Amino acid sequence: MRLPRAGVKTLSARNSTRTGMRAKISGAQSGQALIELALIVPLLLAALLGVIEIGRYAYIGILIGNAAHAGAFYGAQGHQKSDDSTGIRNAAQYDFATGTGSADNGNGQPNSLLSVTSSTSCGCDSGGTITPAASCTTFSGSAPCTGTARWVVFVSVTASGQFNSLFNYPGIPTSITISRTATMTVAPVA
Repeated sequence: MRLPRAGVKTLSARNSTRTGMRAKISGAQSGQALIELALIVPLLLAALLGVIEIGRYAYIGILIGNAAHAGAFYGAQGHQKSDDSTGIRNAAQYDFATGTGSADNGNGQPNSLLSVTSSTSCGCDSGGTITPAASCTTFSGSAPCTGTARWVVFVSVTASGQFNSLFNYPGIPTSITISRTATMTVAPVA
């Protein structure tokens, strides 16, 4: 049997030294991971809250856009309804309330925050080019268009509402006005 020379460690002594070093490195890495986690978690939470707020903004924007579209659809059913601003407003608010008709509806936004305005415009359409008329009166019989141009009437509905953020962010307002406009051609008189 051969004895190890002085100053030379045996294989088992080398392995025990490596195991001790691994334990020291592992403990140091564990502490480093904890510090990294403590630095990253607030950033991830801020990003998550930002995604939630952007989603809420988009959702309320879609609700307001749909309300404007519903009002325009109501007004586009005929010349009489295109001038019915109360009916247009009611159609838009009913759509905004998602059919519940309550003061504080299922979307978390009170109907009182939705304002609706409507207007009509008209003119002669000649191959896709509209020549606006000075006034939009209902013409019986023939409209004041010449040649192949046809008389067209548009109803335009603008719905506006407020987005209120859940949290205060530096440099970003807590309340933002969202406005959407929908325009449709009014059905011609039969």
